[in-house]
Amino acid sequence: MADLESARRWLAGAERIAVLTGAGISAESGVPIFRGPGGLWRQYRPEDLATPGAFARDPRLVWEWYDWRRSVVAQAEPNAGHLALAELERRTKDFTLITQNVDGLHERAGSRRVLKLHGDLWTLRCTGCGAERVDGTVPLPELPPRCALRLRSGQACGGLLRPGVVWFGESLPADALEQAMAAAARAQVFLVVGTSAVVQPAASLPLMARQAGARVVEINAEPTPLTELVDASFLGKSGELLPRLVEAGVRA
Repeated sequence: MADLESARRWLAGAERIAVLTGAGISAESGVPIFRGPGGLWRQYRPEDLATPGAFARDPRLVWEWYDWRRSVVAQAEPNAGHLALAELERRTKDFTLITQNVDGLHERAGSRRVLKLHGDLWTLRCTGCGAERVDGTVPLPELPPRCALRLRSGQACGGLLRPGVVWFGESLPADALEQAMAAAARAQVFLVVGTSAVVQPAASLPLMARQAGARVVEINAEPTPLTELVDASFLGKSGELLPRLVEAGVRA
């Protein structure tokens, strides 16, 4: 297993870099991990609320939970790991950031080439007309929110809005997944940051990159099923390790 200095050299020599991030990087900013005890809300499991069926049964309850999540995320700030990845993007010719997170912290840190596999917490999508809008209002003034888009008749659509995230039982956005796979296939270095490496299909991206010849570097708080398969694995906080990698691992 390679050391930190080797990983720096790989980054320094790479023109094509892809990154996969998960809940761990945002947890360092105070965003509760979805499946962790910090993510529990009332007496419900998140898995029981983040489904199309739950929304159909009780859209207000689902929106109360998402409104709470949005309020928690709104108080969080990008950490040094987010900022390091934004800096790495600025100095890399071909860079793709693939994230399983929906909190928008990468964009707030300055990242621009972001593929959101699980959607966006700040996007509202109409279940009637399909229109989408970004809305950072916290809290939302109406639960559940309704679509105000004017139809050709001149009347407001009035359809229920839902969070623009991927729920359990739903497919990932095909375009984002296709671009993520393409980025993995062409990457010279693939970074895996703060993810358990068990949620598919994202978990297959590092292996796809390695099969295509990329060096794969993992940063996580604890070992994962991917740890024994990568070229370098570092245990610790991404907010501490990523700046150390990026400092000497980017092109001037």
